[in-house]
Amino acid sequence: MIEFLTSLTLDVENMIWTYFGLPIVLLLGVVLSVQSRFAQVRHLPSAIKTFLSMFRSNEQSAHGIHPLKAFFAGIGGSVGVGNVVGVCTAVQIGGPGALLWIWLTAVAGAIVKYSEVYLGMQYRVPNEKTGGYNGGPMYFLQKAFKQQWILNLVAALLCLYGVEIFQFSVITKSVSTNFDLNHYAVVGAALLLILLAASGGVKRVGSISGALIPVFVFCYVGMGLWVLISHIGEVPGIFYTVFSSAFNGHAAVGGFIGSTILTTASQGIRRGCYTADIGIGYAAVIHSETNVTIPEKQASLVIFEIFIDTFFVCTTSVLLILTTGVWQESLDGAMLVQEALGQHFPYMEYFIPLFLFLVGYATINAYFCVGLKCAQYLMPKLGLAYYYTYAVIILIACAFIDTRIAQSIMASAGGLLLVVNGIGIFMLRREISFDLSEKDDKLPAEMALAMDVT
Repeated sequence: MIEFLTSLTLDVENMIWTYFGLPIVLLLGVVLSVQSRFAQVRHLPSAIKTFLSMFRSNEQSAHGIHPLKAFFAGIGGSVGVGNVVGVCTAVQIGGPGALLWIWLTAVAGAIVKYSEVYLGMQYRVPNEKTGGYNGGPMYFLQKAFKQQWILNLVAALLCLYGVEIFQFSVITKSVSTNFDLNHYAVVGAALLLILLAASGGVKRVGSISGALIPVFVFCYVGMGLWVLISHIGEVPGIFYTVFSSAFNGHAAVGGFIGSTILTTASQGIRRGCYTADIGIGYAAVIHSETNVTIPEKQASLVIFEIFIDTFFVCTTSVLLILTTGVWQESLDGAMLVQEALGQHFPYMEYFIPLFLFLVGYATINAYFCVGLKCAQYLMPKLGLAYYYTYAVIILIACAFIDTRIAQSIMASAGGLLLVVNGIGIFMLRREISFDLSEKDDKLPAEMALAMDVT
């Protein structure tokens, strides 16, 4: 039965991404890149400048949350287990060349994600009850589609996507196994922590992610650089393998069964979209909560976010398993990085599970917060109660199933969201502004106004 479910979910995932997800993210990325004159590359320095400028004030306005809270809540949903386990799984299935496709997806996807956040802010509406805003694909897609059922479908898919069953399954199994703890107790404790964080909304989720993510990135990338330096003589050959197998596939070696170019590209693109939340609509919901009034400024932060997510964290994970050779071993994706780091650092059997738990916790919180808002959109009165009930049941159930099934369910939901959102963004592409240059000199004054700083 388990094998049948695994096969079924993988088949559905492959169908969605091969025939719909991959073409849409690549074509939309190319169209928006040309239209914006590759704003995701040109405006990376401006995005970093905007991010740094937001530390100038800790004042809060009456409506919306501080932009840094929104940023860290957003990146908390991106930097997680997928950056460690998901991308390693892509290499296990598609070979080393998957890394190049992950990079290409990040470049194309950055402008797609910028567009969805821009549209999310452009069409957001105030939420007088919470003092924040409601935004996301359910609101900007109203301008592209007239059918209400499409908006409801997107909200329902985001509700499904908002309960991160894959990462919950990975972190609870990793902690209970490596620390020899009762799995039921770990599941219960993790569930309580998630409900506590999500009940505080985007503001609380942003605070938690702001405390966890910088520490994770610094420590993880630092250890990865140490390993790469230790294998510096092998690095040029690794990069050659990455580039060559990206366009030629990869023959069977060790425990690796070999891959075609289509398999390599497919795995790299779908995992790249998953780890960076490209085209999902999640980022539009989160960033719409900011009190910043300039859509271009808040949207530009996701360019910096994807840069960190892909070129620092994901790249570190893949290079770790390639330089140490563990990618060819028949290990679960969660164990590959642990095995690679364990060759150079002690106590990785405790360190990696703890890290996976912390970043997975930040991601699950952020997704869950988006799911709650979408449930309220669908059912203003009873949505929250129903969603909490659903989340508790499904998280407990998926903590005891094969993680491959959970990952495929998440990837399938993400693929469907990408299809609908991608079509909508394409239809609304002329309404998106990619010009940040004219507003750079006004940034401090505008930011001060947006934050009610006198």
